[in-house]
Amino acid sequence: MLSLRGVSVEVAGRALVEELHLDVGGGEVVGLVGPNGSGKSTALRCVYRALRPTSGAVLLDGVDIAGLKLRDSARSIAALTQENHADLDFTVEEVVALGRTPHASGNRPLDERERELCRRCMEELDVLHLADRGVLTLSGGERQRVQLARALVQEPRVLVLDEPTNHLDVRHQVGLLSFLRATELTVLVALHDLNLAAAVCDRIAVLHDGVLVTSGTPAEVLVPEVIRDVFGVDATIVTHPRTGVPQLLFDIAADRLEGTSR
Repeated sequence: MLSLRGVSVEVAGRALVEELHLDVGGGEVVGLVGPNGSGKSTALRCVYRALRPTSGAVLLDGVDIAGLKLRDSARSIAALTQENHADLDFTVEEVVALGRTPHASGNRPLDERERELCRRCMEELDVLHLADRGVLTLSGGERQRVQLARALVQEPRVLVLDEPTNHLDVRHQVGLLSFLRATELTVLVALHDLNLAAAVCDRIAVLHDGVLVTSGTPAEVLVPEVIRDVFGVDATIVTHPRTGVPQLLFDIAADRLEGTSR
């Protein structure tokens, strides 16, 4: 169980996140959605300890992660962030192997099980054929999949993903989200695409100006009133004929005309 208990973040006198309460059950996929600047990435940074909350706490199975050594929390929580910049031209295999760092002692080389784990994660993320390539030679989508493979090699219990479908083509978006649905990991993911969020998430939390507006199942949350109030657009909600999840249809022409009339 991952719990955010009254998490607030204030920077330069401005509240980026205010009193956020959110639970993510074991094996559950929970999505954070909201406009740009709504506090999604800030909340995630508190979970993977890139940022310390001004107040409140992040709990893992009831334990405040702020009291854990960074190595210990990294053994349980892995993150795929939006700031995955590679300045050194490591090979894909070397980058993925870095996921074992929280478990390593000294300069011990990877053992047979760890090498097989790296191979399996690269295969699952469709980057095994790139193992000997330098990461600086890869496309943005390929790098994204490499970094996710690295996160999985940590063998975390909790996976934190900040816009994981950025740079991915449609096939790899669907593949990634199908993987998240099948995994037994506890997943907290920020997504811009509301239809993808509806397809993959058990529950969705909507943030606006750092405040939790509503949370619930996709069908409970993705309703025209919420979409209009939070995102400022009108949407028609339809039901996917096979999966039964809600899908949003936007009237692009109407929105464009409304925007140009202001």
